[in-house]
This record gives sequence, C-alpha cells and structure tokens, in this order.
Amino acid sequence: MASESLPSVMLITANVGSIFEDPENMLQGWLHKFFETVQTLKPQLIALHMQEVGGKDYELCMGNVNIFIQKLIESDTLKGYDRVCVLLDKDFTIVDQFTALGNIYFVHESLQNVQMYDFKACRFSTLQGKHMDLISNKTMFEKAKFPQNFFPGTVWSRKGFLRTRWNIENRIFDLVNIHLFHDASNMVAMETFPSTYSKNRRRTLEYVLQRLSKDKHDKVPLFLFGDFNFRLDAQGVIQSLVAEATPEYTKEDKNVTRITYKDGDASKKAILILEKKRFEIDDPSRLHRDNPKWLLQFDKELLCFTNQLHEFDREFPPSYPYSEDVTDGRSYMKTRVPAWCDRILLSTSAKPLIKEDLYHKAMYNVIGQDVCMGDHKPIFLSFRLATSQVTPYYKAAGALVYYPLIYRETSV
Repeated sequence: MASESLPSVMLITANVGSIFEDPENMLQGWLHKFFETVQTLKPQLIALHMQEVGGKDYELCMGNVNIFIQKLIESDTLKGYDRVCVLLDKDFTIVDQFTALGNIYFVHESLQNVQMYDFKACRFSTLQGKHMDLISNKTMFEKAKFPQNFFPGTVWSRKGFLRTRWNIENRIFDLVNIHLFHDASNMVAMETFPSTYSKNRRRTLEYVLQRLSKDKHDKVPLFLFGDFNFRLDAQGVIQSLVAEATPEYTKEDKNVTRITYKDGDASKKAILILEKKRFEIDDPSRLHRDNPKWLLQFDKELLCFTNQLHEFDREFPPSYPYSEDVTDGRSYMKTRVPAWCDRILLSTSAKPLIKEDLYHKAMYNVIGQDVCMGDHKPIFLSFRLATSQVTPYYKAAGALVYYPLIYRETSV
C-alpha cells in the first residue's frame, strides 16, 4: 500500500447533513469523490469525522445512514482496510446527549501496531477486526454535548464533540470531532466583529481545550477537526463588496429586516441584498475576484488560538454554503457570507508528528471542488507520520516533558 515505512494518514471532516436528506441524488456523487480521493492518496489510516449525521430531519432520515455505511464498507476501494471502527451518535431519543456526530476509522492491512485507547481502563487495546457499532462500547471514546447556556437565545442544539485516542506504531494522539454553533442571523453577524456568535464559539472552543488539558488522562498531541462554523468578519466583507453603494433599510416593527445596497450611479442597481438568511450579490463572480483567498483577511476567529492551535495554509475556497443542486458543484447558495467553516486543526505538540521535508509535504485541500457534495465541501489533511521514539506529554502544571512510551496492551 505504501512505498515508504512512514505511516500515511488522511484526516477528513465532512458535514454530511445534505446527503442524508437527498440520498438518491447526492449520495452516489459524494461517495464517488471520496473513493477517488482515497485511491489517489492511498492512506493507511483514514479518519472520517462527520457532523449532522442523519441530516436536519434526522427523525425521518436516520435510516439512510445505514445505507451510507454499508456502501462504504462494501466498496472495492476500501476492501484492503481490514480494521474498521464506526462511532455513530444517532440515537436522537436521548435528547440531552444526542450530538449527531459520527467518527469512522479505516485501517489498512499494511499498517501494523495500531491500538485504540480505553478511557475507562486508561490503557490501549490492539485493534482487530471491524467494529460496526463501537459507540455501544462507551469506554472507547469520550463524547460531550455542549450545555444549552453555551449558545444563549437558541434552541438546544446537537453541538458537541466526540474524541478517540490512537497509538499508531508508537505515535500517540487524540482525534476529536467537533461541531460548534452557526450564525443564526446575517443581520446580527454583520453588526460588529467579533459577533455574538463568534464570541460564543470562542468560549465553547476554549472550554473544549481546557477540558482536554485538565482531565485525568495523559496529555497527548491533538488533531481537532470538524465543523467549527467559523465565519468571516461579515461587516468587513460587505464593506469591501459594496464600496460606495447606498444602503436602503426595510423595517418591520422598528427592526431592520433587510438592507439593500444600491449602486451610487443613476441606475440605482441593487448590488447586495442582506436579510436574516439571505446574502444575495448581483454578480457572484465578484465574491471570488478570480482568487477567493482575498477573503482570508476577514477570517479572524482562530487568531486568538494561534498559541494553541496550528492550521496548514488554505489554498481552497470557503467550504460553505455551496449549492445543493446536484448539477452545480461550484456555486454558493444565496444565504450566507461564504466561510471556511470546516477545518482541520492541530495542537502545537502535534506538529512534530507530521513529516515535512523536501520529499514529504502535507496536503490540505477540499474533496469534490467541482461536484455537489452538499452545502459543505469535505476537507482533508493528508500526511505521513514522522518517526517518533518518545511521546510528548503535558503535565497538569503545563510543563512539556518527554519519556518513553509505556502502555498495557489488550485486544479489542
């Protein structure tokens, strides 16, 4: 499978709600691009973190999840992966615990010495066989649903995180799937930056990082990937787009419900229309300006975490909100300011685990750039694990120390 001795890894985050709501039209295309990426990169470990498993109408669509899993497991592309772990939080009847998160891991037969961590026994177990319902074993993962007061003024959401710990040939690290709250209103989001929503996301992410750093388990390198729902500085983007346009305000009960930015010339043409869930620009190509990376200057939510979390350079366009028209894989919906919601982040202690030199480069990119993958494009990080003789741990006081890897081994 791999021509080199260094294990190859592919981390993927995918908000999959759309494909479960319209499986007949979306599922096959999504799987085709996923398999195509796997065939190209040939990873030995695939970690697929999903959000909104079952879709927004999960009570009706959760049955489609089993079809999705079956197509993955039975595919020719993945037949060489002899160890599979499926963690799907899909029991929506447990309202106070349901997160709709799903972690699926595929380990290729060429990769030896793979263990998963038992959070109750505090020890590693050798991974063997295919575990299609690992979530029933409540010791092999950690799951948390965020308290309702984390997102004041909203209904209780499914947002939370799902964590596993791995030992891949003496490299130990955590893989955490996370889903943070979205921007409920464009009108509120564009008032100031950071917006109320941004502040809530920051507080929640701080809570997760603090919780992981203070629990009873050894502190290990961390890969945190999911739908962070990070949004751009909407006010800055809008000001850049409309320039000298004149805003016209529509009110209902003294509240502004629509802002129409009109061209200052005689035509008075509407350049941008903004509502709670509407972001409609007259010429969508202006949003890209032939290079969507111009929007990076407005991507600020992660800046306060630069001392804790690292991200590889993004060469791809914002991952959300894409059209759900299966014939259109490139256009954004006219609902939100495009943003890099879907991210793969790593702790500073995880950076040495990624081999980066003249012959090895991590690849951070999108899956299905030209194909409809739902309203979110899946994002992947592909890399090789660097040689590691010792494992870094953080003691409670925060000091970084090194000592040889020691663990007790059983079988799972």
